[in-house]
Formats: sequence, C-alpha cells, structure tokens
Amino acid sequence: MYISPEEFKPIAEKLTGSVPAASYEEEELHHDPSEETLTIEARFQPLLTETMTKSKDGFLGVSRLALSGLRNWTTAASPTAEFAARHFRAFLPPPGQELGQPWWIIPGELSVFTGYLSNNRFYPPPPKDKEVIIHRLLSMFHPRPFVKTRFAPQGTVACLTAISDSYYTVMFRIHAEFQLSEPPDFPFWFSPGQFTGHIILSKDATHIRDFRLFVPNHRSLNVDMEWLYGASETSNMEVDIGYIPQMELEAMGPSVPSVILDEDGNMIDSRLPSGEPLQFVFEEIKWHQELSWEEAARRLEVAMYPFKKVSYLPFTEAFDRAKAENKLVHSILLWGALDDQSC
Repeated sequence: MYISPEEFKPIAEKLTGSVPAASYEEEELHHDPSEETLTIEARFQPLLTETMTKSKDGFLGVSRLALSGLRNWTTAASPTAEFAARHFRAFLPPPGQELGQPWWIIPGELSVFTGYLSNNRFYPPPPKDKEVIIHRLLSMFHPRPFVKTRFAPQGTVACLTAISDSYYTVMFRIHAEFQLSEPPDFPFWFSPGQFTGHIILSKDATHIRDFRLFVPNHRSLNVDMEWLYGASETSNMEVDIGYIPQMELEAMGPSVPSVILDEDGNMIDSRLPSGEPLQFVFEEIKWHQELSWEEAARRLEVAMYPFKKVSYLPFTEAFDRAKAENKLVHSILLWGALDDQSC
C-alpha cells in the first residue's frame, strides 16, 4: 500500500495524538473584528439505507465494517459555524462577467478522456485559494470533504443570475465528495449527485445578504457510493446508489458588523437595555438584470456536461418531438440520472 506524504501526516498525528498548532482553515479563514460576520446552519438527514440496491437482499455479502462510516454518519459535523463576509469573495465574478455566462470558481482538471484519480485515499489534500471556503463549508457536513471528485466533471462552476448597483446574485454548482473511512478501514466514497445553491453578496464582498447550498432531493436517487475491499487500486470495489433526504447549508440571516461603533467611533453595546439584540434594517435591493433559476441551472449543467447542449426529453415527449421533426428516437436507459454524479 502506498500513501503520499500529505496523507501520512494526518495519520501520524492521529496515531501519536499530536495536534498541529493551526490548520490551514484556521490560517486562511481568520476573523477580523472590524468586518461583518454571518452564521451558517447545517441541516442533515442521513442517507436512507433502504434505498440502496444492496438493501434488497439484506446487504448479503457486504460486511458491516464496510458500511460503518456510512451508518455512523447521522448528524452534521458542525451544526453551525461563523464566517466573515470576506470569506465568500471567492464567489465574486471575474471583471466584466455577463449575466448567465458561467465561470469556474474551482476548475476541473479531468475530462472523460483523462481517467480518474486514485480511489485509495483517506485525507483530502490541503485546499488552496478559492478551494478553502468550499472545503470549510463542506466540512460542516463531514470532516473529510474532497472539493474535487475523483472523476470528471469536477470542480465548482457559477453564473450571475441578478445584478444591481451594489449586489450580485450568484448561482453555483459543486461536484465534490466525502471519504467516510479512516485507517485501518478501507476507503468508502460518498458522492452526492451535486451541490447547488446561491449567494447574494455585495460587489466588494463586505456584506452577505443570503446564502444557501444543498443537495437536490427531487429525484429518487441522488448519491453514489463506492467502497474498496482491499488496500490497493486493484482491490475489489463495490458500487451502490441511494437517497439522502437533506444535506443543506443556509445562512441564518444577513451578515452583520462584529463591532458596532457610534458617530464618534465609540463601541456600542450590541444589546438593548431590555437585553434584546439590536435589530438591523437592510436596504431593499433593486435588481437591474435578472435570470431565472431554471435557465441558470441549465447553463451550469451544460458547463459541466457539454453533451446537454442537446435536449434530452422524457420518454413520451421524445416521440411527439420526433414526429413533429420527422426524426428517429434514440432511447437511453440509465441507473440514475444522466446529468449528475448519481449515475
């Protein structure tokens, strides 16, 4: 079995009980008392194991140890977490970005022609640059998120859905996954079909009006799972698919100042004499340009899956279209969805 130095370090720390002075998240996402902060809440309902194909025969031939990481994951790792508004600047569009034009926050490095990354890994590589905020957000669900999947399409893509004088609304789509096992167990990969969501933020990222990230749950299956039965790339791998009812992050309110100052620069108590917290009044945002959620989702989908430039229709609608256009029907049967990672 081979592991990289990056993977050996957390294993050694776990075995020796030593804890590093500060993680990369703490170093990159420190708080400045002068800036606005917001609280993100995690809502999590575990995967319904009865939706897995292998549940039909009572998980015959599947060791209980193999599924221990999945069965033990019943709550979010961090129910709430505080972030500075500045941490979300990674979601700002590049200069000159037009409404509805996708761009990559975390570019993918793989294609369908370049193969996939190793399955035999336990710990994510340290996130860099714009990966840090995505990693920190996903860590609220589980401590070992990989911000890029082992296979294409991977990464995070976004597009502008609304523009005002001072604010943007950005919709995004993330293809990430989680490693649920640690040594000495064998790897167990948990790959949601996708994360999607939106953020409303000021153009200088000093204020966040709204944020939400979630795994879509409108389909009967939305998670792919793969686990190894050995310690090498050639080891046997089991594959299954299932449904998770809820995996969601949402801001509990707009970002607010950490410290409140009066006109003379003196600090003001954040609570009224009655003990109630001060209530902030936020300006109404008047949007000059807007794009529908459905159209934005379609454009992000095409960015991830270029083949979606062609319309894929439900079975019955396809025949009506074929008759109207005098074309043949090409039928595809899939175990999962065509346009996300649960296939």
